[in-house]
Amino acid sequence: MIKANDPALRSWVSDANKGDFPIQNLPFGVFSVGDARPRLGVAIGSKVLDLQVLHTHGLLAELNIEQGVFASQSINELLQLGKPVWRALRQRISDLLNADNDQLRDNSSIRGEALHEQSAVTMHMPVRVGDYTDFYSSREHATNVGTMFRDPANALLPNWLHLPVGYHGRASSIVVSGTPVRRPCGQTKADDAAAPGFGPSRLLDFELEMAFITGDGKPLGERISTAEADDHIFGMVLFNDWSARDIQKWEYVPLGPFLAKSFASSISPWIVTLDALEPFRTAGPEPELPILPYLQTEGDKAIDINLEVFIQPEGGAEHRVCRSNFRHMYWSIEQQLAHHTVNGCNLRSGDMCASGTISGPTPDSYGSMLELAWKGSKPLQMPDGSERKFILDGDTVIMRGWSEKDGVRVGFGEVRGKVLPASL
Repeated sequence: MIKANDPALRSWVSDANKGDFPIQNLPFGVFSVGDARPRLGVAIGSKVLDLQVLHTHGLLAELNIEQGVFASQSINELLQLGKPVWRALRQRISDLLNADNDQLRDNSSIRGEALHEQSAVTMHMPVRVGDYTDFYSSREHATNVGTMFRDPANALLPNWLHLPVGYHGRASSIVVSGTPVRRPCGQTKADDAAAPGFGPSRLLDFELEMAFITGDGKPLGERISTAEADDHIFGMVLFNDWSARDIQKWEYVPLGPFLAKSFASSISPWIVTLDALEPFRTAGPEPELPILPYLQTEGDKAIDINLEVFIQPEGGAEHRVCRSNFRHMYWSIEQQLAHHTVNGCNLRSGDMCASGTISGPTPDSYGSMLELAWKGSKPLQMPDGSERKFILDGDTVIMRGWSEKDGVRVGFGEVRGKVLPASL
């Protein structure tokens, strides 16, 4: 048996050895064809592999997974089965798609039933998100924001270098890529105004993030260590944390983000497993200050994931405005999860934790319009002659991400969302 991450692996699926979804990736999602009920699938090349069909024909029988897991409209039931099952399933799918395995390759009847063109399917939210936490783990982003709104000498608040800062967000408004996002309304207050007013946000922003999705954690009252964290993380998605900066500025004191964030967050439809990302582990930033034992880790915990953001004006071409990398994160996903549970907070299958805005060290790697246009003082020039300080109605924001090493590209596809005018 050849391991699923082996860079030498090749698939019999014709276009599976290039692009975001080679045999070394095999991300999971939920799809439907026509009016059929949504179900679980895996991306391979430009195709979707129907796991329900494989199970029906006995090709997954050795795993002893119930049919209902693959017929489900979310991945949550699979998440409840735990990492040994996730890993065995991915390995079995890899074996079936291996160029040297004729079991599915030479069975034209099952193959025709099990493979669908991605262009012919509808992708759905892959997970029922029970609880959602957003972290604030990019030092560059936190420094940029602190510099803008305080001063460079006090850019980072005293706790930032000691713990992964986070807040509990709204799970119900997380939507899958392609879902339009309506400009939110709320209270805003200009610096020179005597009182707040109400209306559409004028400072709508994207935030380039990634998010990890968990299986079940430990019982309430027990903590998960950094060494145990990976056993509870299924995989990752691209995450656009839409933000209304003017609403946020007025409301966030003293309890933090609320309506400025809860109107929408967008995720990519394919969940790339943590196992598929293991070959791309790399060293992260060195801690500036000593950290407490429960946050300490061993080995490389950062992940080398290239990230890009594009803005596409209505009727126009997409234009790249940012290029960053997930390896810049000061706090790793293992540290985030360990901190999340250190007080005994329990995780459940389908919980989602976002990274916080991912900004790099250079201006073109900043992960939000707030930074890229520096609070509106440095507008971005678009190819059509227009400029952007923040996101306009009709704009589509597109984020893409991928890792690449030894000739293998493991990609996330994309997350996109078009901004609709406010509903007044």
